[in-house]
Amino acid sequence: MPAKSKAQQKAAGAALAAKRGETSKSELHEASKQMYESMSERELEEMASTKRKGKPEHKG
Repeated sequence: MPAKSKAQQKAAGAALAAKRGETSKSELHEASKQMYESMSERELEEMASTKRKGKPEHKG
């Protein structure tokens, strides 16, 4: 599933980094923590790799 906003893509990237052990889970904010717990690494990869061009900063 592609990200619907830049903020969602950033949160997915942060959650993916934590899943891979590159950052600690305690550094995540609420949206990223929820993604970390509920999504697989593959789902996070797909969402984080979405093109940013034309996406709103936040979903309205």
